[in-house]
Amino acid sequence: MDKPMSYLQKHPSITRDRVAKFLADGQWKDVNIHASLYEARASGSPAIELEMWSAPGQDRPTFEHAVKQEFAPIQVGHMFGPSWSTHWVRMKVQIPAEMEGKHVRLLFDPSCEALVWSDRGEPLQGITGDGGDNYHVDYTVTKKAKRDEHVRVLYLEVGCNGMFGNGGGLIGPPQEDRKFRLSTADLVVYNDNAWALYYDMEILAAMAKNLQDSPRGWQALVAANDIINEFSVGDQKSIKSALNISAKFFAAQGGQGNHQVYAIGNCHIDTAWLWPYDETKRKIARSWSTQLDYMERYPEYRFAASQAQQFEWLRTLYPSLFKRIQEKAKTGQFIPIGGTWIEMDCNIPSGESLARQFLLGQRFYKQHFGQTCDVFWLPDTFGYSSQLPQIVRLAGAKYFFTQKLSWNNINKFPNTTFWWTGLDGSSVLTHMAPANTYTAQVTVSDLINSVKQHKDVAYSNESLYLYGNGDGGGGPLEAMIERLDRIKDVDGLPRIKHAHPNEFYEHVEKTARDLVTWKGELYFELHRGTYTSQARTKQYNRQAELLLRDVEMLSVVAQSVAHGFAYPAAELDRVWKLVCLNQFHDVIPGSSIEMVYRDSDKIYEDVVNSGKALMESAMTSLFSHVAAESVSKATGVLFVNTTAWPRSDVVAVPGLQGPGVQQIRERDNAALVVAATVPGCGMSVADVTNGSADIEAVPVTAFKDSKGNVVLENIFVTAKISPRGHLVSLWDRREERELVPKGCAANVFRLHDDVPLFWDAWDIEIYNQEKYTELEGTNVRIVDGGPLLASVFVEVAISENSVLRQWISLSATTPRLDFDCSVDWHENRKCLKVAFAWDIHSDVATYETQFGIVQRPTHRNTTWDMAKFEVCGHKFADLSEHGYGVALLNDCKYGFSTLGNVMSMSLLRAPKAPDANCDMGHHSFRYAIYPHKGAFGEASVVREAYQFNVPLVQLPVDATSSADFSIMPFFTLSGDSSVVLDTVKAAEDNSSQVVVRMYEAYGGHARVKLSTKLRITRAQLTNILEEHVEDAKLVVLGSKRSVDLAFKPFEVKTVKFQVKA
Repeated sequence: MDKPMSYLQKHPSITRDRVAKFLADGQWKDVNIHASLYEARASGSPAIELEMWSAPGQDRPTFEHAVKQEFAPIQVGHMFGPSWSTHWVRMKVQIPAEMEGKHVRLLFDPSCEALVWSDRGEPLQGITGDGGDNYHVDYTVTKKAKRDEHVRVLYLEVGCNGMFGNGGGLIGPPQEDRKFRLSTADLVVYNDNAWALYYDMEILAAMAKNLQDSPRGWQALVAANDIINEFSVGDQKSIKSALNISAKFFAAQGGQGNHQVYAIGNCHIDTAWLWPYDETKRKIARSWSTQLDYMERYPEYRFAASQAQQFEWLRTLYPSLFKRIQEKAKTGQFIPIGGTWIEMDCNIPSGESLARQFLLGQRFYKQHFGQTCDVFWLPDTFGYSSQLPQIVRLAGAKYFFTQKLSWNNINKFPNTTFWWTGLDGSSVLTHMAPANTYTAQVTVSDLINSVKQHKDVAYSNESLYLYGNGDGGGGPLEAMIERLDRIKDVDGLPRIKHAHPNEFYEHVEKTARDLVTWKGELYFELHRGTYTSQARTKQYNRQAELLLRDVEMLSVVAQSVAHGFAYPAAELDRVWKLVCLNQFHDVIPGSSIEMVYRDSDKIYEDVVNSGKALMESAMTSLFSHVAAESVSKATGVLFVNTTAWPRSDVVAVPGLQGPGVQQIRERDNAALVVAATVPGCGMSVADVTNGSADIEAVPVTAFKDSKGNVVLENIFVTAKISPRGHLVSLWDRREERELVPKGCAANVFRLHDDVPLFWDAWDIEIYNQEKYTELEGTNVRIVDGGPLLASVFVEVAISENSVLRQWISLSATTPRLDFDCSVDWHENRKCLKVAFAWDIHSDVATYETQFGIVQRPTHRNTTWDMAKFEVCGHKFADLSEHGYGVALLNDCKYGFSTLGNVMSMSLLRAPKAPDANCDMGHHSFRYAIYPHKGAFGEASVVREAYQFNVPLVQLPVDATSSADFSIMPFFTLSGDSSVVLDTVKAAEDNSSQVVVRMYEAYGGHARVKLSTKLRITRAQLTNILEEHVEDAKLVVLGSKRSVDLAFKPFEVKTVKFQVKA
């Protein structure tokens, strides 16, 4: 009798549902493909016997320690816990005789993460339990079981956290008492043909779903339906017949003109996020050991991993695994990529920090893998500085990969493959995977989207495809590699192949035509709250960056002029790596769990303590012979200026006494001393023994006017603070100009509602600006009346739970008005901002970025303008019109907004996920107003911002013995003032060589002369990696050596000097 005709074209949705049910592990699994996936299964004794030892608390003991402990029997059903605890399982495996000759696997599902170890202490493979897309619980015990198998012993290190930590939901704070059930511990033999049919059917079902109404989609549906009709549970012949049907379908190949997808496995591992650093160290071993196993089974498979810090952890903690990776790197299967120490945030770190990320990363890859990286690999961070193209180029790379801009929530980024051009004109070939993910699962829909969503396919018919479970690690699974093999060249889909990312970029570089260029920053239209969340972390970072800047500079000088001082290269390398570690793109932005910040605080404390000790060592080597026995016995103060221009400051010196001390600051009883015209990169001594000493400045005064305003006045400005604590007038006495518009105010605190759509710690949304309360100060009073410093105290009640105390100060030496804040902050999803209204008209505001500036609109003409309602800046934001401007300086803040003539700065947030206590507690920070004649490009805003952040280094001394003492200035920068000397350090490979890094800060051509009294014998220009680019002409005049340098706009230059021993 003939078989009934299929009418599937008349009811395709029913047939597609039939195919889905055939693949589902649910109601029908006893009669569908799942009933045939395993040939044999064994559990319990004698096949598997389990014992366990639990580590105390949250300890993560080594294998060597764990195996020496007392183990106790457990069974399937055992509950591991609580959260973050570690449990070592010893497993005795006796393969049953009926599995002889078979490929035997262990299925071990602890409902959390685990690492399989051999009994010799070799890490073998990672385990991820509890179902879902990340599910991976099988481990190959033997590829071919023998007749008389001996008892094997394996160890499993069970970590009580899921792939994404222990939170409730994706970003909820961790649940501290989670338990995890050991649900499976079985030996199994796969039915290889049934699994092959399963993978075939996955592709057929997906093509039938995603190519509906196309001939190829109908063909896939027909083939899938025929396979189900052919299949019979337990009948191996029917499975082979079904495979013939699928093989015929997959034999039809696509055309040569099809889109080409370059596939690269990866397992983006967040160095910390919903889990701490210490857990990441284990995630690396779990994930990468698994990938090494796949490389043995699939010779064509390629896997890329970034972040030199993660490789360094692996090298230290899992040396045998690291050696295996080095061997696979030589074959091209395991691909170290990225070029940086970690995948850093690109908003908050300074320009020098970004340079160090590449310096540390590229040097590591060169040392341990024999080559540096061509691709800057940063799939997941929250915006990209406009100086990155230049920094990437100077670090020896030329390509850039990311995809995060696909998350934009207002405008869709218009490009996929393009040239990204930075501030100075440097360009890098950039690609953003059109599948819009770095954790693709090798699905038909992803491949279709790789063409459909490719915005530059007219110019380049190729794309990158990053697949594998990620964020929490894991990487590609066997099923993904199997699916990729089936669709590598099949009619109806783009072609896809395993490839090194370099192969993709090199091919595009050779064949693409008319690629577009994107100039300037890649602003991310989401996660704007990361400029502000976890304020203490951002403050620590700024402090560490600038402290290490001073330490390196003074250590170079000490080594050059102080007998017996050795540049502390090893310790500086250690602490710079720690600073770079905490710049990871979920740590410094403020989007990690609370325990991460407990760890990062300890790291920063280590860095700061070390930096201070190194500073003291350098200062002692330089000045011990003039240093006072104690500050109370000092007769003077020595000031060292680590900026490259002369400066005069009023400096607070705690504990200093003497008739020459003109004023004691009220709030901390610190002596105030004028440091007058301290030369750039030089020193001076202030003598406090003379009671009639010239204070080097016209006194500043403080008084109340007839309206009850407190008035602070010096020769530069007159500032009026109202009884509400607002700045209601700022009068420039030299220009005779009022800066605060009539009826408006500055220094106005605003408490905004701050409830984003989902990403709590990450996002400030545009509607945040619509709902806020203006706060008023009370208890306004004068606390310092001059002659060196005039100050007013203001107290602001933020709420019943939070209070801000502020000291507004004006010194005798500057028009800058300083605001010192102390806040007790206990809020729930609120954002504290401070706003300033200025009588300034400009369509753009200027913000400091790494090694330069970026200008952004002050209007909302287009959606692209509107999207920048909250932006990132570093030490300053400036609003200038022709002839005049005002800069807002800060010592640790990064979130800004300028709309019309109102500038605001975000101070504190109060998100509740993933850290339920984010920013709760006490905060201290400073900001300042700096009015200036001339527009931004004509003013000294960059220098003033440095001075606000880089205090003069002070040392109490014996003024008499130091009167004629001078070893400075050790560097002089003359010529155009737009060039900033940012870094002086010893060279990485030779501490007798000195590296000086400078940049042009304003966006113009400049010429400078860099001079030094160090005994220089050779000068050369280098890249960031300190590799030779070209020789620089060294001019010797007496004891001074100098080089002439020409800068292009926003150019970063590095000069390396050879110093005579």
